[in-house]
Amino acid sequence: MQIESYLQNIETKKYGNIIAYGLPAEKIVDECDRLYNEHGLRLKTITAKDERKENGSFRIMYIFGMPGENVFLMPFISVKGDEFPSIVNVVHESSWYERKIKTFFGLHPKGHPNPRQILLQENWPDNIFPLRKDFDGKTRPGQANTPYQFHKVEGEGIYEIPVGPVHAGIIEPGHFRFSVAGEEILLLEPRLGFTHKGSEKLFETLPLPDKLKLSERISGDSSFNHSLAFCQAAESLAGIEVPERAKYLRVIFAEMERIANHFGDIGAIMLDTGFSFGGANGGRLREMVIQWNEKLTGSRFLRSVNAIGGVTKDIPEESRNQLSKDLDSIFKDFKEVIDIAENSNSLYNRLKDSGTLDKQIARDHGVIGVAGRATGLSADARIDYPYAAYDKFNFEIAVENGGDVNARYLVRIKEVSTSMRILQEALDKMPNGPIASGQQIAFKPDFYALGIAEGWRGDIVYM
Repeated sequence: MQIESYLQNIETKKYGNIIAYGLPAEKIVDECDRLYNEHGLRLKTITAKDERKENGSFRIMYIFGMPGENVFLMPFISVKGDEFPSIVNVVHESSWYERKIKTFFGLHPKGHPNPRQILLQENWPDNIFPLRKDFDGKTRPGQANTPYQFHKVEGEGIYEIPVGPVHAGIIEPGHFRFSVAGEEILLLEPRLGFTHKGSEKLFETLPLPDKLKLSERISGDSSFNHSLAFCQAAESLAGIEVPERAKYLRVIFAEMERIANHFGDIGAIMLDTGFSFGGANGGRLREMVIQWNEKLTGSRFLRSVNAIGGVTKDIPEESRNQLSKDLDSIFKDFKEVIDIAENSNSLYNRLKDSGTLDKQIARDHGVIGVAGRATGLSADARIDYPYAAYDKFNFEIAVENGGDVNARYLVRIKEVSTSMRILQEALDKMPNGPIASGQQIAFKPDFYALGIAEGWRGDIVYM
């Protein structure tokens, strides 16, 4: 479908891969309903910008992706007061975006059924909004004590079970409140944000090289794909064209990060069922990939590899040949582990029908990545919004329809196979040439840019 068919003769302005157009606040609900429900465009993010100094208002931007076009529509509204219309009744997955805007900008989503603040904890004052331009990120606000009100399930035999925020092991803190009747979970309410670091404010204030380093530390196991999304946004903002060899190298490093994480997760799933053989081998295979990351770049987590305009690390011919051979060996090893696992009835019985997520619920909540694809939702930024050199590779999105742990396990296995094929083809066909553009970085004033990458958990969006 042509882009014009979505816009209905609306006056627009193009910013790289973003097509922006302003609307009166009272029309944004109908517009988002039209784009999301009538045309089936996918909501990528909703964010806000403090423009009070320039024009006395806030701007709220709604980003919808157009699969296959690598173009994003951005209707926006200006808000002069302290509230804006909620679109949650027509786009349910907008809920947390709107709650975040309330928490960080102090703007109330009018009509939202659950506008409680998120991410900031009880000791943060409820009248200080850290993403407003007049908030100094170096200041430490006085402590407040505003208890978070969990939802209550009433009735005979209902028990509340609190879990966390401190957990055994190395997982990040989170408080989970279960309301149960016997073994049936009636409600699970998560309370997250215990490690919120003020990253958004840091992006505003840090010098450019440190912004790139910060992007690598938003999610440690996804350092490369986070920095890739950041760099792509910055490259669009500066009008920088990335050399072809660098695009192939980005694909290689991104897929190395993906398979390392999938190996670890596949092993962890098997370990959690008591199938220790699978758990041990998942960790072993992951370590083999991470060691290759270190050989190629000096970093097990592929940090300091992406740069605005390309990459900082090349892969010499000798290393390419050895990596190709080792990947063949690792993949053969992986398939042998999976073959053994498939003969374990106890493993299958524990995976099948556990943690089932309904496809419609997944769609309503905007579930992405492995969890979404395991319900049959076919979405992958590498194909929907091809970036780097992904348009040079022919592969299908890995989907399953069961929605349970078994389906998510199978999607991961399929994605490992796909990543291995992409890696071998990229290593074989990578063109010669520079690995960085060498262009001076000069950002366009009053410009919007968006970078997207498919991390191993799902798409990562920087704007």
